Amino acid sequence: MTISPLLQVEGLDAGYGEIAFLHDVRFDVAEGEIAAIVGANGAGKTTLLSAIAGLLAPRRGRVTFSGELISGRKAHELPGRGLALVPEGGRLFPFMSIEENLELGAYAPKARATVRQRMDEVMAIFPVLNERRKQLAGRLSGGERQMCAIARALMCRPSLLMLDEPSVGLSPLMSERVLDTIARLVRTERLTAIIVEQRVTEVLEIADRAHILDHGRIVRSGPADQLRNDRQLQETYMGL
Repeated sequence: MTISPLLQVEGLDAGYGEIAFLHDVRFDVAEGEIAAIVGANGAGKTTLLSAIAGLLAPRRGRVTFSGELISGRKAHELPGRGLALVPEGGRLFPFMSIEENLELGAYAPKARATVRQRMDEVMAIFPVLNERRKQLAGRLSGGERQMCAIARALMCRPSLLMLDEPSVGLSPLMSERVLDTIARLVRTERLTAIIVEQRVTEVLEIADRAHILDHGRIVRSGPADQLRNDRQLQETYMGL
């Protein structure tokens, strides 16, 4: 019996104004998988996540999530269906507390019904946030802000977590900690994850599959361990 992927992107074109950034993008993500989307600056990685998450209407193509067509749906509808996006930089509300930022992640009706229980569960995953839950989010370090943004996304109990450059602005050590945390969450929270990342070597170490995006097109897909050891990709994207 063939098992349908959790997410299917088929023939996706998207852009801003008259400029097209994505061209006929196609890839699948299986349930429980960590999928890495890698490529140079300007390749269209953030545009791709925006189109999947409903922040940008595709010009052509379709996105199917859990067997449901979601391309064309509004962004605010998707967390309630199990799809959550952690944008680049986290985009927390700096003058609100950690706890208040997390509460905003539970705005979907189903999530609101169990917000206190879920808050306790998420705080248990991130003890550093629990210890400082009344602190303003703007006073967190870069790594702590990223953890808070991930925690906020978990409040809606997603099945698919998408992360845009989770290591941006972080030290190599903190980047490794954030990526390791994502890998652990996929196992313990039974998540599927898509990670857009410029730290190619590091993300390929935790990913199951990877897709290389170049000038708005998927030019290569395959098991992450195979791509990590590909000499051409090492020279192009890893500086090796």
